[in-house]
Amino acid sequence: MAGSGSPCRAQCPTMAACEPCGNPPWRPKSIAYSTFVYGALALWSAPNSNGPDSNSLESKRVATYFLGVDGGGTNCRIRLADENLVTLAEAAGGRSNLQIEDGEPAYRSIMDGTREAFAKAGIDFAQTADTHACFGMAGGRLPSARTAFAARDWPFAKVTVYDDIDIARAGAHGGEDGAVIIVGTGSAAMALVDGHRHQAGGWGFHIGDQMSGAILGRELVRRAVEATDGLVSGSPLTEATVEALGGTLDAVMDWSFKDRRPADYGALMPMLMDYYEKGDPVARELIDLEMSYVDNYVAWFKARGATRMAAVGGFGTRLYPLMEHRYGDFIVRPQREPLHGAVILARQNVSA
Repeated sequence: MAGSGSPCRAQCPTMAACEPCGNPPWRPKSIAYSTFVYGALALWSAPNSNGPDSNSLESKRVATYFLGVDGGGTNCRIRLADENLVTLAEAAGGRSNLQIEDGEPAYRSIMDGTREAFAKAGIDFAQTADTHACFGMAGGRLPSARTAFAARDWPFAKVTVYDDIDIARAGAHGGEDGAVIIVGTGSAAMALVDGHRHQAGGWGFHIGDQMSGAILGRELVRRAVEATDGLVSGSPLTEATVEALGGTLDAVMDWSFKDRRPADYGALMPMLMDYYEKGDPVARELIDLEMSYVDNYVAWFKARGATRMAAVGGFGTRLYPLMEHRYGDFIVRPQREPLHGAVILARQNVSA
């Protein structure tokens, strides 16, 4: 309690409710001034007033969300996250390659998956207007495909479309600089160094994808056929390959004619790796070929100033022990998956 003659510090809720505290009473300078102050203070403290009450401001604050998409040739995954990149919900959709039907299946998959994700999170779909989206898409190597897809009728506050290698890099290195190779059914390489983007590969099964499981799987089938013909040396792996594809060269030839996709050749990689771990000589030759392709990309990355590289993709994961032995500290494990890389880029692009 302050002494007589000092300013009132009772901090009463309103002047009208001022309690005796021994201080001189508060005196308005005039009746008009008194009326103004009393009215203003009463309005300020009223429960339903429009004054700056922290609870009412918080309730009116519009939340911002981030949506990431990992669009693949056979399916796509969607993740909805809050401002802190905490996952709120996920959904899955169908094939999402931008080169298929001008991206129409990809558009439907993303829209359907977005509705599902918002419903799972219990968030009104109208709040897509406050959501920043990032899509990492198969078939997104060409800028024209990305631009056309971004220009579609989306409900989001902002949409950025990337090649799928970009979200792999962002996920692998937490949005920071670094290099990444995709080694799965297909293959590609990309690095971000001092903010500069470098990309190689990713040109598809027919003219590229040297590191891919599809290319190595095709080499395995060729080797198995040649070995069965007696042109080159065979092994238990080549015998198992012919057996897996029908048991005879006629059956293997028939198998190869039935609209074989890259994924059909890539599906042979688990068997190849199993035989490699058993010491099969043909498997070792093929893995040596694979690693020579990876060597080329490692040298390419280092020439551009990259100091670390991660690998993603099912086949790449199986190769990690070999790469760690071969490349030492240059090879690192991915921090997060490509889908989360899309969410990271969505937030980074808010102010871009």
